[in-house]
Amino acid sequence: MKVNGNGQAKILSQVELDRLFAGFDNDRDRCLFGICFHTGCRISEALQLTVNDVGTTITFRKSTTKGKKGTRSIPVNPALRKILDLYLQKFQPDSYLFPSFHNAREKGHLHRSSADLILRNACERAGLKGVSTHSFRRSALTMMSNRGVPLRVIQKISGHSSLEVLQRYLEVSDEQIGAAVGLLV
Repeated sequence: MKVNGNGQAKILSQVELDRLFAGFDNDRDRCLFGICFHTGCRISEALQLTVNDVGTTITFRKSTTKGKKGTRSIPVNPALRKILDLYLQKFQPDSYLFPSFHNAREKGHLHRSSADLILRNACERAGLKGVSTHSFRRSALTMMSNRGVPLRVIQKISGHSSLEVLQRYLEVSDEQIGAAVGLLV
């Protein structure tokens, strides 16, 4: 768990995710972090999305991914579609999906430090500690693994370069260890 910016991002339970999403002030913030959770993407990838990157899939362009290794497209599931539609009904961005309003001339996207502040405030309202923007990615990937999604599929979704790197993201609980040992009869 992260403490003062150190350590791994906390993996959130479904109850904590629900509390946190209820703690966001507006549909934009809910949409930003909803994309991070429902696609397993990094916050920097979500912030650089353009309106054209979003449809029935969300496309993370090679130029905006860590390591610039490749473009990946993730289908929009019904839960994310609902979040996206609520946001896009109220606000119709014309370039970046999450534009910055601080410097209208530059037409840039919301900055990483702004996303961090949004999340810190929502965590405070929800009474959660140890959460970072990376918690959504770690939580999504761990939930997929816990529900039996093959690691190669999770690797394709997350864009990790190797299974070894991906496995560092996944948390193994004491209950899972107990259940695995219990299979040995």
